[in-house]
Amino acid sequence: MSVARDALWASGHDESVEVNQRALIDKVLARYSGEFTVFRELLQNSDDAQATAVEIHFDTQAFIDKTEEQSESASSKMLPDLKTTVVHRWSFKNNGIIFRDEDWNRLKKIAEGNPDEEKIGAFGVEQWMGFYWKDKKDQLFARRGQLPSSDGDRSPWTTFEMALREPAPIPVAFDFTRFLTSSITFMNYLSEVSLFLDDKCLARLKKTPGIPKELGLPKGLQTSTSSGIMSVKDIKCIPLHIQAEVMQWVYTSGTEKKRPLSSLKPKSGTGGFFSSLFGFAGSSTPQRQSTPLPPAKDIDPHTINETSVALSIFSANVDVRLNKKVAGELHRSTKKNPPNKLKYELIYTAKDEYDASKREEEQQPATIGSIFQGLRADLEGSGATRIFIGHATGQTTGIGGHMAARFIPTVERESIDLMDRNVAIWNKELLFVGGFLARAAYEMELNSVKSHWEGAVPLGLPATSVDEQLETWLRSRSLHALRFFTFHQSTPSAEVSLHLEKAFFDCGGTYFPLISTAGVRNASDVRLPDPVFSPFLKQLPVLPEDILTGASGTIATLQGRGLIKSIGFEDVLKELRSRPLTEEEMLACLKWWIGVNKEASKFQNTARTQFLNAAILSIGKPGSDEEKIIPLSSVRSFINNRTASAVIPLDSPLPDHLLPSSIAKHFPPDDLAVSFPWTELTVPEWLAHICSIPVRKVNADVDITLSPSWAERVLMIVAKAWPNLPGSAKAEIYIQLRALACIPTSAGMKTPDQSYFAQANIFNDLPVVTLPSGAAIKGPLERVLVALGVRKHVDLQVVFNRMIKTNEWTVADLAKYLVSVQSTLSPEEWARLKMTAAFSKEEASKEAGQKVTRYQAQQLYEPVDVLRNLGLPIMDWGRQTKWRSSSDEAKFLFELGLLRYPPLPVLINLCASADSNVFSTPDWATMGFLVTPVSVQIDAITKLKIKQHPPTAMIVDLLERTPPKDQAEARAWFAVLGSRVSDFTPHELQRMSQLKIVPIPSKDDTLRWLEPNRCYFGGDAQGKFHSKLFVFVSFGLLANGFLTACGTKHEPSVEEVVQILLEDPHRFYASAEGPAQFLAELRNIAVNYKLIKSGTIARMKRAAILLGSKRQPRKGGEKQDSDDVDEEDWEVQYDLRKAEEIIIADDTHALQAFGDSFFTAPQEDILEAFYSQLGSRRLSSLVKEEYQPSAEIKQSKIAAETRALILERLPLFLHEHSHARTRVSYTWLTSQVNFVVKTFGKLAVKKSLIFGDLRLSRQQDASAVASRTGNTGPINLWIAGNAQIDMYEVAISLNRLIFDAPRANDALLFMTILSTDLKALKRRGYNVDRILRQQRAERQAIEKAKSESATLLSKPPLVNVESPMSPPSNSPMTPFSPPSAPPVPIISKPPKGRQNNDTSASNLIPPTTPSNPPPTPSRNPLALFRRKSGLIPPTELSPQIPPVTSKSPITPNTNSHVTPLKHISSNIDMAIKACRPESGNLLRNRQEMRQVQESLDEGYCDVSGRVGDLNLIGG
Repeated sequence: MSVARDALWASGHDESVEVNQRALIDKVLARYSGEFTVFRELLQNSDDAQATAVEIHFDTQAFIDKTEEQSESASSKMLPDLKTTVVHRWSFKNNGIIFRDEDWNRLKKIAEGNPDEEKIGAFGVEQWMGFYWKDKKDQLFARRGQLPSSDGDRSPWTTFEMALREPAPIPVAFDFTRFLTSSITFMNYLSEVSLFLDDKCLARLKKTPGIPKELGLPKGLQTSTSSGIMSVKDIKCIPLHIQAEVMQWVYTSGTEKKRPLSSLKPKSGTGGFFSSLFGFAGSSTPQRQSTPLPPAKDIDPHTINETSVALSIFSANVDVRLNKKVAGELHRSTKKNPPNKLKYELIYTAKDEYDASKREEEQQPATIGSIFQGLRADLEGSGATRIFIGHATGQTTGIGGHMAARFIPTVERESIDLMDRNVAIWNKELLFVGGFLARAAYEMELNSVKSHWEGAVPLGLPATSVDEQLETWLRSRSLHALRFFTFHQSTPSAEVSLHLEKAFFDCGGTYFPLISTAGVRNASDVRLPDPVFSPFLKQLPVLPEDILTGASGTIATLQGRGLIKSIGFEDVLKELRSRPLTEEEMLACLKWWIGVNKEASKFQNTARTQFLNAAILSIGKPGSDEEKIIPLSSVRSFINNRTASAVIPLDSPLPDHLLPSSIAKHFPPDDLAVSFPWTELTVPEWLAHICSIPVRKVNADVDITLSPSWAERVLMIVAKAWPNLPGSAKAEIYIQLRALACIPTSAGMKTPDQSYFAQANIFNDLPVVTLPSGAAIKGPLERVLVALGVRKHVDLQVVFNRMIKTNEWTVADLAKYLVSVQSTLSPEEWARLKMTAAFSKEEASKEAGQKVTRYQAQQLYEPVDVLRNLGLPIMDWGRQTKWRSSSDEAKFLFELGLLRYPPLPVLINLCASADSNVFSTPDWATMGFLVTPVSVQIDAITKLKIKQHPPTAMIVDLLERTPPKDQAEARAWFAVLGSRVSDFTPHELQRMSQLKIVPIPSKDDTLRWLEPNRCYFGGDAQGKFHSKLFVFVSFGLLANGFLTACGTKHEPSVEEVVQILLEDPHRFYASAEGPAQFLAELRNIAVNYKLIKSGTIARMKRAAILLGSKRQPRKGGEKQDSDDVDEEDWEVQYDLRKAEEIIIADDTHALQAFGDSFFTAPQEDILEAFYSQLGSRRLSSLVKEEYQPSAEIKQSKIAAETRALILERLPLFLHEHSHARTRVSYTWLTSQVNFVVKTFGKLAVKKSLIFGDLRLSRQQDASAVASRTGNTGPINLWIAGNAQIDMYEVAISLNRLIFDAPRANDALLFMTILSTDLKALKRRGYNVDRILRQQRAERQAIEKAKSESATLLSKPPLVNVESPMSPPSNSPMTPFSPPSAPPVPIISKPPKGRQNNDTSASNLIPPTTPSNPPPTPSRNPLALFRRKSGLIPPTELSPQIPPVTSKSPITPNTNSHVTPLKHISSNIDMAIKACRPESGNLLRNRQEMRQVQESLDEGYCDVSGRVGDLNLIGG
């Protein structure tokens, strides 16, 4: 073969390759599409020639004519319009090195360029304007000649003169001046540029560099690139001053309007200045913003405007060490050796310089701006800063300043070349140097800020103690630096800013200086601001808010790199250990701790101990005698202003372990008790403190045994707290005060048992309690004194000795006194009083001179006429006081034994002589009826014809006339009546149900009587809530039976509860004391809804009785998007509303979007159904969704895979989902027509809510939505191609269409099944064996096919099997259908619509064998990932997507055969015959069975043949 080729080469002949030079140059020039390209090249060449000055002249034809005629006439003072005046020639002059022979020779060689590596022209295709087309052909010629000799000195100027082919206006003078201003910035030699139109100097620019300042290298920065090719040796800062003198005439030539960078496009081919030069037009390079026309002003256009700008140029000297291979490749690409040393420069405009430039620009007309606008820092990231390779390129830096270096550009010099492998190495190394230089400039600026800050901190004060004005200035400088070095996306190559940003952060490691509230610190020591911590963390370095908002991009980058963090627990401990907190700071600190303590898992007891040991409270003015330091670790108690301890006076002696009230009053007591190991200071503990000997010795004014006024105050405090104190606390108080002389009396300070109440003052010499303030002793104070042992009565023996024996008191007076003190009598005194002969009888006292005989109370009868007429001994009650049997005195005497009826013999005589209402049953005596004594024999009762029970009519009259006077009497009466309920007629029971006979105690200790039918029996369950709405009583079993017969119910009915609710819903809610009990009542009403009358239900629908809740942002916070807000930022509001005003929240997404605009029902099934019955509507019925998809992505593999995954996992979900009815069947869904999945570029969902006066809408992006047209249309699932599929959105979208009433948990379950590995599902109990076996068989087939694919190149033949082959049909397969065989490979893609739909049972596909080549795996990364993780089987093997067409060739199966149908039928018949009733509790499997070949591939069949027993566990 090689010989033939050599022979052919030898027999041929040579022909030259011709180049159409005109076409080549036109195409090359077309790549130079930037504005002012010619002048950019000439300026660069001038700088390479070490020129210091350049002049650019534009000449009109009139000026050319005058010049040629050497006219000396003065120029006209009338200035033409710069926008319309056309020129015929321009010239470019520089005073650089004069052309040498090698320069002239190089001019004639295209693409060779300047071989000097120190020249910028080294890395581009140079274009010299010394050519012409000879004879108007396509060959380019250059002509060189000698200038005529002159007698004068030789001119230092080298002139390039160009006559225009077509006259055209000059470039926009103002924009051209701006171009020149930015062009000379990075020039090495060129320092002055002048611009002329004819003989008028339009502008003159002069650059004056200052003295370079050596800055050194910041410590800790990586100065070399990772490859070691480039290393920064030193950095200098060069101040630069540019002076401009511009005619006012130039300002009249601004462009028509501003053009944003993004809207700049190549210019059209209309004629312009450069079109007359090259014959083409256009600009693809984004240029700086053009200036609109200024407003017309009466200003002399000849006026010269002088302006200037000051810049700082950071310059890095870089050493370059390239290996030979890379250096050779770069030489090949650039035709010169790369430099060993180079400079990298960055323009950094400091804050003061930036502000000065803005002020200078503000002095210009608003529509014009400054000619230095392109040099000012670009803090907004608008893309105005460029990469300079001598001149500006089209590549932006992404930061706020320009950069200049020896980058290698693309051919058109519009961007940096990052495509060529070796050139990219050079450029990326330079980008690292640029990032390093930017970081160095940033750190130097921050170091300057740091030195100013630290110098301003007063000695001995924290770093936060800086003058406010100075701090503002330093922070503004730091913010300016952060904004300057914020990396925005660069254009046209975004990689430039990415490489610069990476070097900027990577070269400094983990150190990054950042301004904070405590000065410049390392970013790792600075914390993000948090309003929760700011009130008490004063010395912690925190990022100022203006820095966070003003430099959000850089701060976000620092967060992403982990260099700046949020405030943590250790930060709090560090500051708490460093200083005590003031009261305001401690309040904020404790508030924070209580908040985080509610998160039980966040802080444990160890953390709480650390917190308490670190926190110290300072009260009073620091440094003064009033200052008090309180470590929180010493605090053990606090005063609860909501309990009995609230009465403790704060000006009294208080324990040292007490939390100051100025702190405690701001917190709920429960929060203090839960969040800290503190307990409430109780009144007994306070008393123990003030009664202790050390406290009493300090000041006599607070000694309870010496100061009556202090003792009175203490007793008053105890009295206020007494009703709310538990029994144990009262006992402690008694123990503490019983032995102290703490009671002020008329005889001085006495112990409680030595003191008497005023009502006991029956003698003049008793020590009676007397308060210094003269306050009356009553209510709680009286109860306190009684509990302490103050006596209400005088000892009985004293009374008997002093009064009775002196005959100074009558029996009525004695009884009255004894009644007043009876509650204080001990049992022993009661027994002694009964046995004391202290009472006289009637008539005996009237005998003059005779000593009065005294009797015991049990020896006398009550003074009534009935007994008096019988001649019985009657107690002498006297005439001054009328005897009343129901009086307290009479009751007291009855208890002492005073007789109310005569003995049996007398009764017998009385009964025999006259009719009397006497009854034989003793129980009736309780109700005031006369009864026979127990000792009376039954036969005597019979003989006397005494009735056992009073008539029922008499009982009813008695109850109506005299109801029970108290609850004790009612209990006794009702118990008696309860045993005789059957004796009453229905009419009498109905009458008694309406009598007010049930005594009910009121809050003011009085009684009121209610009808039995208005009372209820209740236990503890109802006592807590219903007792506030209804009256509950219980008088014992028998008594309750009587009340039941009279209409008392066991509990209020649902109808009655609803009536109370309808009567006053707000009172009902207030009685419930919160939503929990109220909802419990609504839940009870809902359960018993059918028991409510229809009329009541109608009232319920119209009344505001239902509880609704609504989320609202907490006060003081900014309202944010509800999707981004933590739950802690919301608070729940409750209100009673009508059913039609409340929405049932059955749509979670809609609730999140609109939940703050309406009230929702409680999310419980029973309450939602109840609200719905009363008229509440469901949220899903009110929210309408509109889907806004972008363009559809045809033949999306993601759509096919998602559909296969859903149909594969749906049976598992349906098996678990049994509580709701499905709208469609699984078989219906498996059809390609009924369930369609499509992929769109982007999906948006607009949710609209119309409810009453509400008109709300929200729009958001979605990854998946589902819709259906009507009830019979197909279900369409749309997924977004621009985002990862959210399986939760897939699940919740499908659930709405598959089920009648889906629940929120259904979507979570379906999402779990869709997104969980099959093996993991199996471990959780899902039946996924079939799918796992299918995947295992497919993997084995693919591996076998791969091993044979290396030897098989020909197309496998189609082989017929026992029955005709049928491709998979479009009919869907259910999980219980026989699985199809894996697909065979196809050589070419079959045409659409050619699949065979024959799905008869006789058409079987043989199982895959190792001889079947595997299908080509999908290249979709999402599909590959899901197959590896087991989320879905390979798409090609999915039973839902038929992979084989009618044209698919089938490889024969040589290792197995299809099981005959008769064998399968035989197995089925055998199984049917084997079925029989089982009498035992064991079922045994067969140990042998005939193998069905297809079961080896997949299916639910258990083919293991294992022996196992089934145990009967229930039946």
